[in-house]
Amino acid sequence: MININNYEYEQELIDQGITLIAGVDEVGRGPLVGPVVVAAVILPIGYKLEGLTDSKKLSIKKREYFYDIIMRDAIDVSIALESELVIDDINIYEATKSAMTKAINGLKVKPEHVLIDAMKLDLDIPSTSIIKGDLKSLTISAASVIAKVTRDRMMVELDKKYPEYNFKKNMGYGTKDHINAIEEYGIIPEHRKTFKPVSLHLDHLYKK
Repeated sequence: MININNYEYEQELIDQGITLIAGVDEVGRGPLVGPVVVAAVILPIGYKLEGLTDSKKLSIKKREYFYDIIMRDAIDVSIALESELVIDDINIYEATKSAMTKAINGLKVKPEHVLIDAMKLDLDIPSTSIIKGDLKSLTISAASVIAKVTRDRMMVELDKKYPEYNFKKNMGYGTKDHINAIEEYGIIPEHRKTFKPVSLHLDHLYKK
């Protein structure tokens, strides 16, 4: 059990009269395949959801459970992504910032303040960058769950197309089975060509 007040940042803003607070988080900076996915979520003031925390610390069943509740209860949710092509073109850091900006701009309800996990963005809305924000802010935790479930579902669909890579289990991360599959079957269009060991495999192919 994580002993932390995960509504402290929100409460400080509420005390200042700010009521529309968006939490923003990304999933998928590290995988070798597929997009980076970002969610922006605005929750009702004083919202509580027992057990909600960083999506990486939740079971698949818990994430799916919280996903449905957040989608039902949130004032607004926006999901955005940048593809593997964009990631290869502008790098994962810039692609993540781009997706975050898209997600915030995609909200139908404009937030008065944005809480962002780790990243700093150039926005026309006041924002706070919080290190480990997905643990420290309930609103960012909610965004983390939405982004994680969304991306994982995309990987499950990709697994149906390329079952030999076992994406439904590794979610595109560079696990041993994924790397072995790259060595045996090669790369697919959805692989990030600038990420090792994908780039090493490309180099090897080009040397033949």
